[in-house]
Amino acid sequence: VQLQAFGGGLVQAGGSLRLSCAASGSIFSTNVMGWYRQAPGKQRELVALITSGGLTNYADSVKGRFTISRDNAKNTVYLQMDSLKPEDTAVYYCYLNQRGWANFWGQGTQVTVSS
Repeated sequence: VQLQAFGGGLVQAGGSLRLSCAASGSIFSTNVMGWYRQAPGKQRELVALITSGGLTNYADSVKGRFTISRDNAKNTVYLQMDSLKPEDTAVYYCYLNQRGWANFWGQGTQVTVSS
């Protein structure tokens, strides 16, 4: 399984960015996709997850500002990030879990929010 993420960049506080991540390879129809992030000097943390059935889970810090969605036919997950804050600055990693124990990670994409 390979994950390819797109869409990072530099944006001013209050702005928006949209990340996308396409999965390829042996993808099971039932899986969980999502995003984690890691800021300098901090541990990687959950941002948002979405199941193949559409159930979502968000970190408290992004609720109401970020929206996760997916296109199952394309094995692609999206993260719409609005009202961005400087503390959202991090490397964002795409994630896929299937069969409950198989975890896969994308290469990471940098998101920088200037104040």
